[in-house]
Amino acid sequence: MKLDLRNNLKKYKRPFLIAGPCSVESEEQVMEVAMAIAVKTKPALLRGGIWKPRTRPDSFEGVGTIGLPWLINAGKKVGIPVTTEVANAKHVEAALEAGVDVLWVGARTTVNPFAVQEIADAIQGTDITVMVKNPINPDLMLWVGAFERFQKAGIQDLVAIHRGFSVYKHPKYRNVPNWEIPIGLMEEMPEIPVICDPSHISGERDGLLHVAQKAMDLNFAGLMIETHSHPDKAWSDAKQQITPAQLKILMDQLILRKASIHGEDIGFIEIQRKKIAEIDDQLFELLKQRMQISRAVGDYKKENGVTILQTEHWKKIIEQRLSKANELELSIDFLRSVLDAIHQESIRHQTEVMNPGMK
Repeated sequence: MKLDLRNNLKKYKRPFLIAGPCSVESEEQVMEVAMAIAVKTKPALLRGGIWKPRTRPDSFEGVGTIGLPWLINAGKKVGIPVTTEVANAKHVEAALEAGVDVLWVGARTTVNPFAVQEIADAIQGTDITVMVKNPINPDLMLWVGAFERFQKAGIQDLVAIHRGFSVYKHPKYRNVPNWEIPIGLMEEMPEIPVICDPSHISGERDGLLHVAQKAMDLNFAGLMIETHSHPDKAWSDAKQQITPAQLKILMDQLILRKASIHGEDIGFIEIQRKKIAEIDDQLFELLKQRMQISRAVGDYKKENGVTILQTEHWKKIIEQRLSKANELELSIDFLRSVLDAIHQESIRHQTEVMNPGMK
């Protein structure tokens, strides 16, 4: 069954929902989940991991090919196409032979161009839909490159899955969303729908709604949410899975806002956009003036043998500026990123002055 999501997105009720267990554990388990979610939410795709790339060798790594007919039969029973993750050519061959409708490439695979190319070569000549998760590190071009490899193999029905990026002991997320990366993908490849995976971003059930709502407000096409009839007993990723009943509640709580502006809203928005553009022009002019001063400072440092970076001074600036975050009603993270960007541009200008001809 050809999904053809890219060309037929309008026929699917937004959000396009992918649901099912993190791992296919048994024939009874995946059938039970499929029947429950079919009644509760009727997702567009039934997901289930057959092969599970795990960090530790003694972890559960999936039931393997024996689980493919379990997943296929469950999907047929409830009339929902199925999808599973593939990481190499052997997985592709087994999945296609079994009749899997949609393949997805996981984050640990997307990070490896050799592995992506192997999968692209294996599906060349088919019309299968392929979903590609972002690489585990926040590298937009690596994600884009994966899509380009599939396009070169003749695969046109491509979908992106944003599942966040690996980080060490983040207080809020299992995988930090870094929303600017999927937004960047939308800019680079607007023809590719983007689906959010709140399960892997949050890593906890309590965070799913917040992440899912953010994705909808950013006009993502859909959601992939791990669903299990008995989440606490799941063989993998138990903490982030929810029951079909909880999935129904989550979907009902989502606020779906208009994706475009119409009617009376246009006039108001256009006025505000004009004001923003004027302020942006002023900001850029001020930045230009700031860099002119930086170049003058660079001239002085060159004449007096002073290094570009003055660590103690830079530390004081950071402390002073960040202390005003609440007063300015700006987040500390935003202020820090702006200051870092300005500082790097200032260093670039001073480098040009102090070391002309060097890059």
